[in-house]
Amino acid sequence: MTRTLKRLRSCPSLLFGPLTTANATKPGQPDEGVEVVLTPPKDTQDAHATKKLQLLEKHATESPYPLFIRPTAEETRVVYALLAAHTPGGVPALHSEPKDASDAGNSTSESAPRTGSSALPNVLDSVIGTILSQNTSSQNYTRAKSCLDVVFGTGEAAFGRMANAEVGEIAHAIKSGGLANKKANTIQTLLKSVKAKHGKYDLQHLHTNEIPNGDAMRELVSYKGVGPKTAACVLSFCLGRQAFAVDTHVFRLTRMLGWVPEDANPVEAQAHLELRIPSEFKYGLHVMMVKHGRTCRGCRHEGKGSCPLKAWLLERNM
Repeated sequence: MTRTLKRLRSCPSLLFGPLTTANATKPGQPDEGVEVVLTPPKDTQDAHATKKLQLLEKHATESPYPLFIRPTAEETRVVYALLAAHTPGGVPALHSEPKDASDAGNSTSESAPRTGSSALPNVLDSVIGTILSQNTSSQNYTRAKSCLDVVFGTGEAAFGRMANAEVGEIAHAIKSGGLANKKANTIQTLLKSVKAKHGKYDLQHLHTNEIPNGDAMRELVSYKGVGPKTAACVLSFCLGRQAFAVDTHVFRLTRMLGWVPEDANPVEAQAHLELRIPSEFKYGLHVMMVKHGRTCRGCRHEGKGSCPLKAWLLERNM
């Protein structure tokens, strides 16, 4: 009984029942996370995927800002050390990659995202989780993911249930995370695309180091709704590879540091920084920048208070 109550508390949707016309958002009412999203025609989706892959290929070896030579390896090292000294817990550890294909076989899609010390994180579950984390708070993401797992379960059987469910069922389960219908459509399309490509709901092959980072990135961004930032997060946090994802905090801080042009956009900034930042700093720098961006009042717009990065910039420019 206690376990059931805990599951219900983690997923309010089970307490209040399925979304109906009566409790759906009405015109003029605030959006509560479930909105109508029209799925574009397949030709449009294919064209978008092709464009993503073309841009990824174009910037694999050349920055979108080829004349912009910052950050240098040295200033990257200095900022990395500075953040390490001011981040609680210091430099985060990156879990190691499997050494060969047989290591990746220790984890199956039937497992939870991680089941035991020898198991590897479930890649497809990680992609879904990263999609849910977009444009929402950490708290709302946690609620949405927890509810999705309560409603559908985890592992390949759960992926099959999601793929074959009414999209509204997924949307209702994740509505606490916002953009529910859009994310539900993306998740279901992803699952169907993975099954069509691999014959099962499984991306565990990406754990093997026989697949280079570039190939893993290309496969991930080939799926609708998965962009470079989402793919880089999966590479780092799930696959244990060095990649530099540019989220809101990282984009703001790298602009403040002068590491990207003033008119840069997040996608091109990530492509530029992926090439400029030495590999050994990428994961740790991303994590520490996100933590710093969330907690440092001094480096926010018109922020008041001390900031080690601003102090370093001031000293550097004197």
